[in-house]
Amino acid sequence: MIWYLFENIEFLSGMPGAGLVNYISFRSAMAVIASLLLSLIIGRKIINYLQRRQMGEMVRDLDLEGKYRKEGTPTMGGIIILISIVVPVLLFARLDNVYIILMLATTIWLGFIGFCDDYIKVIAKNKDGLPARYKILGQVVIGLIVGVTLYFSDQAVVREPVPGGTQPHPEEIVYLNGTDEEPEVRYRDVKSTKSTIPFVKNNEFNYEWLVFFIRGESRELWAWVVFVVMVIFIVSAVSNGANLTDGLDGLATGTSAIIGSTLGILAYVSGNVIYADYLNIMYIPNSGELVIFASAFIGAAIGFLWYNSYPAQVFMGDTGSLSLGGIIAVMAIIIRKELLIPVLCGIFFAESVSVMIQVAWFKHTRRRFGVGRRVFLMAPLHHHYQKKGYPESKIVIRFWIVAIILAVISVVTLKVR
Repeated sequence: MIWYLFENIEFLSGMPGAGLVNYISFRSAMAVIASLLLSLIIGRKIINYLQRRQMGEMVRDLDLEGKYRKEGTPTMGGIIILISIVVPVLLFARLDNVYIILMLATTIWLGFIGFCDDYIKVIAKNKDGLPARYKILGQVVIGLIVGVTLYFSDQAVVREPVPGGTQPHPEEIVYLNGTDEEPEVRYRDVKSTKSTIPFVKNNEFNYEWLVFFIRGESRELWAWVVFVVMVIFIVSAVSNGANLTDGLDGLATGTSAIIGSTLGILAYVSGNVIYADYLNIMYIPNSGELVIFASAFIGAAIGFLWYNSYPAQVFMGDTGSLSLGGIIAVMAIIIRKELLIPVLCGIFFAESVSVMIQVAWFKHTRRRFGVGRRVFLMAPLHHHYQKKGYPESKIVIRFWIVAIILAVISVVTLKVR
């Protein structure tokens, strides 16, 4: 909104310093400050409102130390995060950018699904919440919307060099001037199903390779079908992983802030033609605006952590956790770093895998021996360490340290192959 005002209103565009709004770095800085302040300001008001309405956490008897201390703590605090993301993005990002539109749609849609789940649990007093099939359906819908939009939108392109000997096209642009030492290189913006594989020298993976058995012009279409299916799977997996991680004070919030910071860096270099060329990574036009969204995301998460850190004054609930996971997944998909998610989102991944291992092994041993056995003392993984007697704050901080290490490794993949 602010960009449009300074761009189209002559009085504002002539003011000293008005040109700053054209810089992504400036608008990103403003977005992170605005989201941080907004979350701190509205956080207390929303917490007080939730307390007055007695919208508190219902604690299950899991025989965990300090569990009953959390009884009655306001939940549905994810509303704070959603508002603190959406408002700064509306103010500072370009709203004609398809990637920003997709991120806003993901935030609001998954936030709404999570809100419905929290509402049923807290207001309707149904501890089961929203049936799992409706959650999955909601995740499938937004995944389908993201995948199809990336296929049909004219903005959602990748810039890649024109193969040698190919007849030039009008949409090609010349990026390097021809010299005796370095020949002229032509680039064009194309629809692409390519992604990035970490730690591989020629690190581009094309989803077309998965439909190698299909020949002819239909192969590209089927590659996009596979890509859309992958998008749906990733959005569902990461949002559920964030949901499972949200079990200790500040764990999901702090981890998400670390992941969001990393995605902001990756989005910046992917959306900058100079850095993309230097790092030899895919250049994605128009994706630089995602840095503004990532900045708002970071500010909102840190601001919420002010109230959510141990001992928590508010819980985000599914309203926050589903949307945080979905945001991370969609942003990674847009900048074609979705195959990096098992590393970058290693905490979410480990939490999800621990649950799957626990359930699978319990069912297997019960079917075979008549008595179910467990791999972990309790799943998700953070509860296993609680059962071993680790203080909650120590578990959270150590998980954050691991998340930082994984974030550094994810950035290092830009050059280490």
